[in-house]
Amino acid sequence: MPIRKATVDDVKKIQKLINVYAKREKMLPRSLNELYENIRDFYVYTEGKNVYGCCALHVDWEDLSEIKSLAVAVSKGNKGIGAKLLNQCLKDAKMLKVKKVFALTYVPEFFKRFGFKLIDRKELPHKIWSECIKCCYFPNCEEIAVMREI
Repeated sequence: MPIRKATVDDVKKIQKLINVYAKREKMLPRSLNELYENIRDFYVYTEGKNVYGCCALHVDWEDLSEIKSLAVAVSKGNKGIGAKLLNQCLKDAKMLKVKKVFALTYVPEFFKRFGFKLIDRKELPHKIWSECIKCCYFPNCEEIAVMREI
């Protein structure tokens, strides 16, 4: 499958993909500014010039990373693309020697298939909440925290 590191040329396509789910309240929206600033965190699944999937691994601290913005185009669903994107990010975490990876998600069942366990959000360090303050759902977030050891 054509999974590669994202480039700045992919940013608007990534945002469009994420916004499909954000409009359905299945994922948090991402601004262009945020995506450009964090483009090095992203992997994309492509066919030709089209981006049909994305996922990011963001390092938060020496032993902790976050999976962010995992999305696959509806037309490409149930083909293993999300799994491959997630596994690529987990390989990155291992290479970086990160000990734990977490995600805040509305779909914990997906992550459980890959060894993630439900955790109380209070277990996460305060540092990760700096982004939450800017979120349109703060402080009434309903995302579920999951974590996996690497």
